[in-house]
Parts: sequence; structure tokens; C-alpha cells
Amino acid sequence: MNREGALLVMIAVAVALLALGAFAWRRRSRRDAGIVAPFGEAPEAAAVQTVSSGFYVATTRHGEALERLAIRGLGFRSRVDVTVTDRGVALDLVGQPRMFVATDRIDSVGLATTAIDRVVEPGGLVRLSWRAERTDGTSETVDSYLRPQDQSAQGLAAAITAILPPSTPTAADQTSTPSTGNAA
Repeated sequence: MNREGALLVMIAVAVALLALGAFAWRRRSRRDAGIVAPFGEAPEAAAVQTVSSGFYVATTRHGEALERLAIRGLGFRSRVDVTVTDRGVALDLVGQPRMFVATDRIDSVGLATTAIDRVVEPGGLVRLSWRAERTDGTSETVDSYLRPQDQSAQGLAAAITAILPPSTPTAADQTSTPSTGNAA
């Protein structure tokens, strides 16, 4: 095979891989189209407890840290400003409207090590488990992973835990599995 033939084979393989990736993402987007992110502002009377900057890593199926969801506005890694108020948690992702998860929608908060393609030091990610609405009127628990930059993950998780009702589980309450991002 000459050089031109090898080049054509490499180009064909690259185009095929790109097409396969686009097909897979489109299929995933259709699968997750029924899950709606809670876009909106915090209530006016909400008192800010803490603000943290960092990275939004991903939102996954609950307990499945390697299964990314393609929810509109939450499908891609981004810089994020996290605002913890006494009424819930606001996420400001670059290029997206503000998302506000009220405390009654938060199921648990904990620390994680793995999410999608991100592996960090033990407890370097904050795992926020919350109930997302579906277009059919039901809800589904999902996990959103955050990587704070200006404070520790443990500090951000503690700030979120402090606003939750006493009956909401935290990673410390879930002793059956370690908080590696795969904890339920």
C-alpha cells in the first residue's frame, strides 16, 4: 500500500469514529430528553450560606457514576459557581441558565472519587443526589458531581448537608458502600 492509500484509510477510520460518536450522543440525548433540569432562581427570601467556584463534572444515573445523562443544560463539563442557600443549591454553569435544586428535592450529599472520566483524590468530588422531574410527571433520582476549586469538597458537602432536613442521608449515613462516586 502506498502513502496515499494509507492516508485514505486513516481518514476513513477517523470519519467513521466521528460518525459513530455523533450517533451515540444523539441516541443518548433522545433517551434522556424526558429528564428536565430545574432551571430557575432561588426564592427571593433565600439566605446565602456559602458560594464556591469550581467545575461541574457530570450528572449521572443515581448510583451509576459512569453513566452520563444528556440532560439539556447539564450534558457537558463546565465551570460552575455553586451558591448554597437555606432553601437549596443554585448552580451557575457557563452559558446556561441558573439551575436551582430546592432542599426538598435533594436526596443526599456525599463525597466521591470517580465520575464519568474524572478520577481525583479520595473525596475530591461532591456528589449531590437530587430528584429531577420527567416530562411524564414522574421523577428520577440523579447524581451531579462538582469539583470545588476555592474550598475543599468536604467543606462544600458540609455546607449543603447543613441546609438539609435531619432525615436526609449523607455519605456518613451510608456505611454499606464507600463514597467513591458509586455509592447509592
